[in-house]
Amino acid sequence: MDAFLELIYKDLIPGFRADSPDPHDPVVVSELPAPWKLLGRGNYAAVVAHPDYPDRVVKLYAPGKEGWEDEVEVYRRLGKHEAYSECLHADRARRFLVLKRLYGKTLYECVQKGVRIPKRVVDDIDEALDYARERGLNPHDVHGKNVMVTDEGRGVVVDVSDFLKPEPCHMWRDLKRAYHRLYVPFMHDNPVAVPDPLMNGVRKGYRFLRKSRKLWGSES
Repeated sequence: MDAFLELIYKDLIPGFRADSPDPHDPVVVSELPAPWKLLGRGNYAAVVAHPDYPDRVVKLYAPGKEGWEDEVEVYRRLGKHEAYSECLHADRARRFLVLKRLYGKTLYECVQKGVRIPKRVVDDIDEALDYARERGLNPHDVHGKNVMVTDEGRGVVVDVSDFLKPEPCHMWRDLKRAYHRLYVPFMHDNPVAVPDPLMNGVRKGYRFLRKSRKLWGSES
């Protein structure tokens, strides 16, 4: 058995605990054995890493959360592409995936910390989403926390778990509009850190507007 997989089965799985008290909020990780480090949390799963294996991460689904099978299928269709991670191993019984690690900052973190988002990043992500569509996928839930600027300044997509959902999703379109209409003229050349309360306010306001557009049937 691969040494990393052995570490997962003998160390990580027995000592990992995660729950999802609210379906609209990220899962809550209550136990994580050292020296594993929590890298991120979504509404379905948590992503962790081990310092001895810097090129891999483990994505573990919380109990009762669906989507493992869909994510495995998405990675199968994507294959190898520079703008996506790659599934190296998948365990149906324990509901986890081993993925190639991508390094960088999410677009959300860039705005939060005042890090410039190059225009090339937006083009990279556009091309990556077109590539996914060519493989019969439907890019979904592509927002500021799910796309990243790599350490080399390129755009990548870090969460593809919803790419099999059939309904349309306009998050990336809306984010691009905000980038070109607000970020480029006011922040691109002189980026400044945006305080957390303001970031959270924008996020909640956008969620409210999305719900309003769906309610009135005006999302197009």
